[in-house]
Amino acid sequence: MTFAPGLLADCRVVVAGDGAAALQTNARLEALGAEVLTLSPEALADEDGAAGWARDRLPLHALVFDAGAEFGSGGADALRATMESAWRAVRAIVTGALIEAQGPGRLILMAPGPDAGPHAPAARAALENLARTLSVEWARHEITAVALWPGPETTDAEMAEVACFLISPAGGYFSGCRFELGAVPAAAR
Repeated sequence: MTFAPGLLADCRVVVAGDGAAALQTNARLEALGAEVLTLSPEALADEDGAAGWARDRLPLHALVFDAGAEFGSGGADALRATMESAWRAVRAIVTGALIEAQGPGRLILMAPGPDAGPHAPAARAALENLARTLSVEWARHEITAVALWPGPETTDAEMAEVACFLISPAGGYFSGCRFELGAVPAAAR
């Protein structure tokens, strides 16, 4: 994709997760002029503290949560921990800052890859369900929520490009959906 220079110059974006997709997203957002704030896993341990962290950094415009690194190669414990972290990050940033901003906000949930272990399909489905549910719950606050599903050959740079698009003004048209990257349309099979 080609973006106009400075496209995201007025955006303050929180990125949670320390995976490669999050790092690539940080770099791409900054290249487009966004101010990127990193929410550390330690800050997420305390949801109230994370909400206070968000309030201290108002205004905020978006949250990108990268579940890939925490999920790792999966397992029931990793699935549970990843979903708990996703929920804490979402609640802290959205209720602590995005709703208070009384303007459009974006929530992007990056799922682990399909080959991240036997519980990867469950993690991907859970993040999609969270995005769909929150898109309805928080629509009245102008908060959009989407899930990004990388394919087996999707690069971190591709994930970052889609995230930047979704944070841009044009991305506000999408909510409650799943973007499955690298998927082959049924008609092309």
